[in-house]
Amino acid sequence: MALRSSSATAEAAGTLVSGDVRRHNLSIVARYLLENGPSSRSQIADGTGLTRGSVTALAAVLLDAAIIHEASPENARGKGRPLTLLSLAADHVAILALQLDADRVTGFLTTITGEPLLRIAEQHGRPMGQPEPVLDVMASVLGRTLDACQDLGRRLADMTVVVFAPVGGEPPVVIADTDLGWGAVDVLGGLRQREPRMPPDAALLPDAPLAASAELVRLKDTLDMIYLKSNSGIGGAIILNGTVVEGAHRLAGAFGHVPLVPDGEPCGCGQRGCLVTVAGPDAVLHAAGLGPLLVAGGLEAALDELTDRVLAGEPLALAAWDGAAGWIARALQILAMSIDPQAIVLGGYWARLADSVARRFADIRPPTWPDAARMATVVVAGRLDGDAALLGAVWSARDRLLLDPLRISI
Repeated sequence: MALRSSSATAEAAGTLVSGDVRRHNLSIVARYLLENGPSSRSQIADGTGLTRGSVTALAAVLLDAAIIHEASPENARGKGRPLTLLSLAADHVAILALQLDADRVTGFLTTITGEPLLRIAEQHGRPMGQPEPVLDVMASVLGRTLDACQDLGRRLADMTVVVFAPVGGEPPVVIADTDLGWGAVDVLGGLRQREPRMPPDAALLPDAPLAASAELVRLKDTLDMIYLKSNSGIGGAIILNGTVVEGAHRLAGAFGHVPLVPDGEPCGCGQRGCLVTVAGPDAVLHAAGLGPLLVAGGLEAALDELTDRVLAGEPLALAAWDGAAGWIARALQILAMSIDPQAIVLGGYWARLADSVARRFADIRPPTWPDAARMATVVVAGRLDGDAALLGAVWSARDRLLLDPLRISI
């Protein structure tokens, strides 16, 4: 739904100065065009509640800044005066998401509307406990992406570095990456030393909240959601009333380290019996006899093979997954009773196996509560596959930029 103008109310209350009002209304026009596509000035006015005179003035500012452009006039019904349509453009800028996962580094360059311009991916070889070689690969991908951005005649308006690990501190650093055997690593500092062209305001963010926010967009009438995913480990995010819950130490959503098994296997976090020790990808792959493929082909290839075998009913893979699915369902039961979300979205390789987890979860949820069917939390598969965090990073950057559209032209 498009934003509505609040300038009259704000000015009456004295809570916004005129510059803030204009910035807010510029954002309303830009977001309306993002959400509705090419539109006439009168359509924008009708859809946002702004006056037609205001829309004309705001459009002039955005046109002058090259953030929008005018398309050829159209005559919707073959009668009357043709409509001049405005479109969100900003053809001079781009958004970059640089993602590090357990196998590779991916550079994803898009337009302000999220249309892909370039994708570069490079394997880093997973040198455990050695961040320097991984940072070298990240800097190489970053440099090639920046070169491509320049060749396209675009300026980088926003950059996010996405890591499959918890992030904390100020300035932010990777706290620990069990997938790569890292302790605390200053990823942004390491990249800046290797690639001085990196924007000084580049953000470092964990993947799960970004992926969760992207998946939320695909769910109708949902504001309260748990996102739980497994790629290289197990992570997730909590979204309440449409907002990601970070927690006091920005560690909310570390579901892989919910301790489930009393006196269970030691976990890298220092606890025992965490979910990741019984349902993490390494544990499931080894139980399914796919440890050699994990070493020889990498994590993604091994998980693809595991999923194919489970869906085909191969006994060893099915038994390994069945054991893990039981623990996953138990974790979901704890989370559902604690948070009471409308939906639980399963991402990563779990998305293809979501139906089996949903069945196990349904078997153990309270069946005798009044109106249990209406109150039930649904378990669904994520829809964005491996691009969820990348898209979340791009869409988040886009939303930040559109809050103050004139920043795009700087």
